[in-house]
Amino acid sequence: MAGPTPSSPQSFARILQTCDNFRLNLTDPAAEHLVTWRLISDPESPAIGLLRPPIVQQLLHEIEGTKDGSAWEVQDHDGKQVISFASHVNTSAARSRVMKELCERWRDEGLWSDVVGPKKWRGEMYPIYRNPFGPHDAPSEAEEFATAATVGSTSAVQDSEDRRNYAFMMERAACALFGVVTYGVHMTVYEEDPDELGLPKSCRMWIPTRSKSKQTWPRWLDNSVAGGIPSGLGAFESLVKESMEEASIEEAIVRRHARTVGSVSYFFKTPLGWLQPEVEYVYDLRIPPGVDPTPFRPKPLDGEVEAFELLPLEDVITRMRSGLFKPNTALVILDFMIRHGYMTVENEPDYQEIVTRLHGRFEYDQW
Repeated sequence: MAGPTPSSPQSFARILQTCDNFRLNLTDPAAEHLVTWRLISDPESPAIGLLRPPIVQQLLHEIEGTKDGSAWEVQDHDGKQVISFASHVNTSAARSRVMKELCERWRDEGLWSDVVGPKKWRGEMYPIYRNPFGPHDAPSEAEEFATAATVGSTSAVQDSEDRRNYAFMMERAACALFGVVTYGVHMTVYEEDPDELGLPKSCRMWIPTRSKSKQTWPRWLDNSVAGGIPSGLGAFESLVKESMEEASIEEAIVRRHARTVGSVSYFFKTPLGWLQPEVEYVYDLRIPPGVDPTPFRPKPLDGEVEAFELLPLEDVITRMRSGLFKPNTALVILDFMIRHGYMTVENEPDYQEIVTRLHGRFEYDQW
């Protein structure tokens, strides 16, 4: 499959706009009508997603038809339509089972095959949280359903779950259909040369080309290590896992040298119109000067990467301006440039706009 086509040079602000390209507009009559997906029908229940009209119509069909529509409810809150799980679907395991059955059936029926068809299916469960900015306390898929099979009363389970941020889990590929917040990790493996004062004067990054067989963004340029956070795995543990699987970087190297340096968050509307609010936890791994760099050098392992290149930051920027990087990876590189002083208010006219938009909240208070 073909990769990206180089574009004419873009500004950093335009690169940011490519990924952070959606704003919720409830007052524009021309805007697509979005329906809030709440955990339960109570108006005070957490909003967990934003549903586009095709998904709303399909869920209404599920409710009205012969399929398992009893799992869903539609309410009117102050003239605003809201969809939620039915009141009896009141545990995380029950909600996870509903979503598993629904998404697998849509896949098998050929609905939205460009998103959840067999070629796009990931077979990986993502956690959904009551508060997308709250703690990550999701169990693994095995723990979720094993617990559900052994616990006692539903009320006891519900009481326990009300104290957790975790709400349920669902297929990774389907998250965009439901407009839920998802999470990932990105790590930059780099070398940096200091000047006579010890300040960085030049930088080189290890940049992979994604495999042509990837379900998403094949042959685009990416960050040294990147991946989603599946249910039951923390951010750093996901990084350790992805570092070995994608880049052959040993666990001991990551645990000793990787540094957590923050996060970026953005609201992405896909070319097909689906909504993907995402949070990426960001890490740096600087190859220490004066040591054998061999153990730090990433190498393809699981087939998700075609090759790695060690590129000067100037070349990275040139390729980024040409639109060759996966959009959210470009945001992580912009964040790197700001943190390391390569982008400043003196040399970038859109500096404050970029800094602010790298840490968005998805207009969550309006959901």
